[in-house]
Amino acid sequence: MNIEFVAVEDFRILPYPERFTLIFITSGSIKGILNERPISISAPGILCLAEDDHLHRLEKSNVSSQSFSFHPEFLNTMTLSETKDYFPSAGPRIQTGLSLFQRNPLYSGVPRVTEKAYPLLFEWFFVLGTEVQAQSDALWVCRIKKYLIQILGLLEELNRTSEHSPVDVVLDYIHTHYWRKISLEELTNCVHLNRVTLNRMFQERCGHTAIGYLLAHRLKVASELLTHTDMSLNDIASATGFEYDTYLIKQFTAKKGMSPTKYRHTSRKFATAQ
Repeated sequence: MNIEFVAVEDFRILPYPERFTLIFITSGSIKGILNERPISISAPGILCLAEDDHLHRLEKSNVSSQSFSFHPEFLNTMTLSETKDYFPSAGPRIQTGLSLFQRNPLYSGVPRVTEKAYPLLFEWFFVLGTEVQAQSDALWVCRIKKYLIQILGLLEELNRTSEHSPVDVVLDYIHTHYWRKISLEELTNCVHLNRVTLNRMFQERCGHTAIGYLLAHRLKVASELLTHTDMSLNDIASATGFEYDTYLIKQFTAKKGMSPTKYRHTSRKFATAQ
């Protein structure tokens, strides 16, 4: 049976050849490029991969995840020999969830997981893993198909009810281009909206304007670099989209309440004490 459950997915060989793969991210986050399109997934999240997808990982942060992969023929509901008298060309096939592995401009393989959906997905993935490991009786494959149908159906519904919004598109753009100069006009052009509409949508979703979110994200990355690297302020400014280190110092001090140098000293001292 060409299926596999990986309890601790390390993302090293994805996607698996000749398989569909569901990756359930339960903590942390991952950013990357899927088929030349930037993706950013924070827990809880799901990534659906087809065998011909191209995934390039850019960054992982404290990721815990598991995966279930299966050959597309696993979606056949019974063997061909049992159905040839009734279905001459092919056996009956599970159709639920096939759209999750088909790419189009509006869908990138990352359905949005809601608070209500998370505990169901957590339970069903746990059962999948248990059944694959145990293979306890003759009906274990049937039970896997049952839970797989439930998972795929829920993900398909989540994808229908939460399309990739203009804010999601701009967030993806910011997360992958924050290090260079970005204007509000550039962000509005990504989604063909005027600045008033885009900023209103950003305020409702993120509590910031689009440029305000960009600044907050740059400062967040700068904070990580201050704590975990010995890069100079000038190099950090360049790496996070600030034109000069003086501008980084001004913005950092205004938003964080201390200078970058003091933050570096304090954050490292705190980290050492943990």
